[in-house]
Amino acid sequence: MGILAGIGVLLPFPFYYLLWTYPQSWVNLCGKGRDPSKVMALVSHFIKLIQFVSLFSVSSFSWPPPLYFWPLFAFGQFLNFRVYQLLGESGTYYGVRFGKNIPWVREFPFGFIKDPQYVGSIISLVACLSWVPFQYILLWSLGYLFMIHIESTEDVTTRAKPLS
Repeated sequence: MGILAGIGVLLPFPFYYLLWTYPQSWVNLCGKGRDPSKVMALVSHFIKLIQFVSLFSVSSFSWPPPLYFWPLFAFGQFLNFRVYQLLGESGTYYGVRFGKNIPWVREFPFGFIKDPQYVGSIISLVACLSWVPFQYILLWSLGYLFMIHIESTEDVTTRAKPLS
């Protein structure tokens, strides 16, 4: 079960890597008239469900959680919510790579925390250390660090062109 859980935890990262690296292929696959960010969001939610099921399969829950859980989890989720609130679905799901014009945001947490959506997710994962074995939290966090590295540089010439 441990190997399958590890695979499940890592499952989204190759998908994100391929979309970041080859956005035109995704736009072509989605087809004319379909929003590639919306389709990415739907596929990502499904993969995220598999990721959570994988994590739950190796977790052992107890109540109440340790005191550090609440502030870490709340702050991590706040960062994730705030990113989505400021950027919307297209901004969160690689809209700029799919040829969309996403406005530049300078409000908190942008400008204060680099890659706040990934930092928020890592903080939320660390909050769950009392329930989830460390190696799975580490594996998932390394996946986020990998994506931070991949997304830190962008070749604008590889942005997708919308299908007409």
